[in-house]
Parts: sequence; C-alpha cells; structure tokens
Amino acid sequence: MKNRITPTQRELAMQADDFIVSKTDLSGRITYCNETFIAMSGYTESELIGAQHNIVRHPDMPRGVFKLLWDSIKDGKECFAYVKNLCKDGSHYWVFANVTPDMDERHQASGYFSVRRKPRPDAIRAISGIYAEMLAEETRAGPRDATTASLARLNGILTQRGETYEEFILSL
Repeated sequence: MKNRITPTQRELAMQADDFIVSKTDLSGRITYCNETFIAMSGYTESELIGAQHNIVRHPDMPRGVFKLLWDSIKDGKECFAYVKNLCKDGSHYWVFANVTPDMDERHQASGYFSVRRKPRPDAIRAISGIYAEMLAEETRAGPRDATTASLARLNGILTQRGETYEEFILSL
C-alpha cells in the first residue's frame, strides 16, 4: 500500500506511560499491533495487520535511518532510533523505538518486534536537525544514491562527535 497521505503540522504526543508495540514478519508486514499503536496511528487493526510497517512512515524520515535499522536487525542486533510517524489523518507523532529480531527455537529470525515509547523533547530537537541534513543529502544525490548519501552524512556527524550511532542515540 503506497502512502498517499498529506502531512499536516499537527503533532500528537504520546503519554509517558504509553508503549506502542508491533510485530512484523521478515519482510516488514505487520502481524501484531497493540491498541496504543492503533489509537496513535489512526488506522484500524484490520488496516494495519498485513500492511507494510512503512504505512506510518513520515516523509521527514531519511531513508538512511531505515537502512541502518534494517541492516542492524537483519544482522541479529537490536536497533534504537528516533522515528517520526505519519498518522492516517496526516498528523504525526515521534517515538523512541527499540527494534529487535524475534528468534525462533533454532535461533533464526522469524520476524521483528518493536517497542516504542515517548521520546524526550530535547532528543527530538537534536535529531530533527540531523534528519533534515540527511534528507537534504538524499535530495542532492537523487533517488538512486539517496540512501548512501544520507548514511554518509550521518556517519560524518558521528565521526565529528567521536561516537557510534548507538552511543549517540542513547545519549540523547
């Protein structure tokens, strides 16, 4: 399902004790979502189950962030990220996400599990500027090289800071 929703400037805020939980198959199709995800996204459960998780991808999110996330979880590692999600009505909400592979009894990934909570406002301010820089690089590079350019910008920022991606994200 191609997302054709026009973003608005309306922001929804999670409550401090909210947790958004979802599970996907190996290709990113939603197989489970909790009531908080349903309520925040504005979709019904039947619209979400079976849909690609990127149904809530906001256009302000750089491709490079998702490449980093997918590379991490496909390697069997957890990934933390700040993500701006798009609601069905065009509004948005920010989350601090922890995505992990869901391992079967043979220790093979059978899907992915994500728990998202309310991010701190200062973390969103910090990451928004970096995401804007990454998006600008994606635009300059064009669709074919957008992800590579975006990740190069992020890696340049991390090198300047002397931090790994995880160190940076967990420090916000």
